[in-house]
Amino acid sequence: MRSGKMRIGILGTGNMAEALGGQWARAGHEVRVGGRSAEQAAALAERIGGSAGSLAEVAAFGEVLLLALPYDAVPAVLAEIGPLDGQVVIDCTNPLVPGSFTLKTDGLSAAEQFAAQAPGARVVKAFNLCHVDVWRMTPPIFAGRPLAVPLCGDADAVTEVVPLVEALGCHPIAAGGVDRAGLLEATAAFVIGMWFAGEDSQAVFPPREFAQGAA
Repeated sequence: MRSGKMRIGILGTGNMAEALGGQWARAGHEVRVGGRSAEQAAALAERIGGSAGSLAEVAAFGEVLLLALPYDAVPAVLAEIGPLDGQVVIDCTNPLVPGSFTLKTDGLSAAEQFAAQAPGARVVKAFNLCHVDVWRMTPPIFAGRPLAVPLCGDADAVTEVVPLVEALGCHPIAAGGVDRAGLLEATAAFVIGMWFAGEDSQAVFPPREFAQGAA
């Protein structure tokens, strides 16, 4: 596991870029922001205490990259920045059909699609299960329990992301390889639909001691 200050490239200038990038900058990591608009990237970098650059510069800078972009925008950005060589790429996208709580993806998950397009990258699915305001909390603790963050990717890549989860005050969970990322994406679609219906998705699951049957 890499310790100490990390170089984090934020690809995108929206709410997730600000929430996660800001948290990591305040935790002492070096954060550089890139987007389609140089002006928006510079403004966000100033707000969160980072620096700004072009998408290609940010991709080259980051030991870890965050895809803080809409799902549909990612392929064009990956094509623009070119090959990635061993960087960990965090995918927090949710490939939802607009106005629906179903997935656009057919077969491969979004994370697997991005991994196929950027074969040099080590993609980790994470941070896709909560509203952006949760990631702005310092820290997100509910009823005395820190928020858990599942991470789907190869073991070495997940290890690199663990300190970034912990920097938010959250509990990281190694949840399997990137082949399980589609389960996280489907979970997001399901629980977001429940929340919009006014239901408490946590009420669906029993306490851990009952998960495998009553003792």
